[in-house]
Amino acid sequence: MMSLSLRTELAVDKTKRKKRRELTEEQKLEIKEAFELFDTDKDKEIDYHELKVAMRALGFEVKKVDVLKILKDYNREGNGKITFDDFNEVVTDRMLQRDPKEEILKAFKLFDDDDSGRISMRNLRRVARELGESITDEELRSMIDEFDTDGDGESEYTQGADTAYMRAHTLTR
Repeated sequence: MMSLSLRTELAVDKTKRKKRRELTEEQKLEIKEAFELFDTDKDKEIDYHELKVAMRALGFEVKKVDVLKILKDYNREGNGKITFDDFNEVVTDRMLQRDPKEEILKAFKLFDDDDSGRISMRNLRRVARELGESITDEELRSMIDEFDTDGDGESEYTQGADTAYMRAHTLTR
């Protein structure tokens, strides 16, 4: 006879196996918006150039050979274009394969423009200015403070990465 705790553990394991990572509503909207934005001739399909630009806009570094393979695999009409449904499938698969830690490191490097391994107030001000955001120094300071574990007024990749990774990982499940 199987014990109750063993049956419970087996049931939990089955639940974990069935639960797949899915895209957030925001990610799904990003895919749709990218397709619509880069479907420049508005024919509800995108060609090689439109596909390449849309993929890059979504953060994928795609080479010519990658784009050609996608078109070969998904071009059902033989016209050198793919539909939104096919684009959505390709991008969804790629998004789900992304390594959250790698994505966090990429984001960190966007802020760390001086390659110091740290994000300072100056770095945050620059990014806010480039994005056209009017954020007060107090708000910027609170962003730094959230990940500044040694009290030096800056955030190092190692200080905030684990916390940020856990948040990102939790949000994508």
